Amino acid sequence: MVRPVSGMRELFHNESRARLRTWLTIGYALFIVYGSLSPFSGWRGQGLDFIDVLRAPFQLTYTAFDAVINLLSYLPFGLLVGLTLRARFGALVSVMLALCAGVLLSASMEFLQMYLPSRTSSNLDLLINSAGALLGAVLAVSMTSWTGVFSRLTHWRRDLFRHGKEMDFGLALLALWMFGQVNPSLPMLGNVFISEAARQPFVTLPSVSFDMWATCAVALNLLMLGILMLTLLRTSRNVVTALLVVLCVVALAKFITAALLLKSWALLLWINSESVLGMLLGMVLVFAALWLSRGAALIFGATVALCYFGIVNFVFGDNHPSAAMSIYHWHYGHLLNYNGLAQTIALVFPLLLLLHLWRIRKV
Repeated sequence: MVRPVSGMRELFHNESRARLRTWLTIGYALFIVYGSLSPFSGWRGQGLDFIDVLRAPFQLTYTAFDAVINLLSYLPFGLLVGLTLRARFGALVSVMLALCAGVLLSASMEFLQMYLPSRTSSNLDLLINSAGALLGAVLAVSMTSWTGVFSRLTHWRRDLFRHGKEMDFGLALLALWMFGQVNPSLPMLGNVFISEAARQPFVTLPSVSFDMWATCAVALNLLMLGILMLTLLRTSRNVVTALLVVLCVVALAKFITAALLLKSWALLLWINSESVLGMLLGMVLVFAALWLSRGAALIFGATVALCYFGIVNFVFGDNHPSAAMSIYHWHYGHLLNYNGLAQTIALVFPLLLLLHLWRIRKV
């Protein structure tokens, strides 16, 4: 039986779901800005005119890899914008507005790239980015007919998670954390990029001492995730199960991206002894946190976030995204941006968690 159109619109117009989609859209737009403009240095005019860029012949050096990356980069943006707009507008209007948003964002990035000597402003980039946004918007509109799937997801979310605008921000924060952890050149829940010191097997290397700071960072990272889950879930007894599910999803995603991006001998370097010990220690502390009162848990979470922020900024301050490039079997500039984005997420996540804990203190 097909759900009536009014019922479908009601399903997508729910205020909480609309807020979550908006947070995710804003977050993904910021990802695009970061990937397009990093490292945000060396700004200067190069005597270029944006009209001339738009009128220039398509680049003959443009590769299929570049085209696929640009298309896939803007497809989620078009999808999220389309889903957000579909709550208020019809299918055609949602697609057109999402396309306009994609064109505007891409054109803005191409315009600003004219002032970055390390980047190249391209009309073909603009065309393919816009095509990706259009494809995502069309997919978003077509998904509105999957009412059975969305209905089950809605019931699942309602039964498992708390409600409210503060919780929508927390769910977006959870998605941000998972996105940052997918990078295979970072150890599991770790912060220091795997460097060229990690070479092929059967090569004699000087012994490296166990890094207790790395273990502490992993444990604190897991604790931050546990406190976040504790604030989001309706029942605290589900925290450990939810943590294990999230960690399994991250590990699977890490393995897949490692298989695609890393050299074969570096496939499992993201799991090391520091990470394993840190996760075990973190799980023990998460169990202990379940016995805390709500107020004590919030204070504990804030303390953990501050400690993690201090370690990432002052103990691992010499960590650079380029340190991991030697373990990739591809060396496109996109990978350096990918690593830089993961590093930025690690830096801002504890601050965003502090904001989340502050917002829910009276909820």
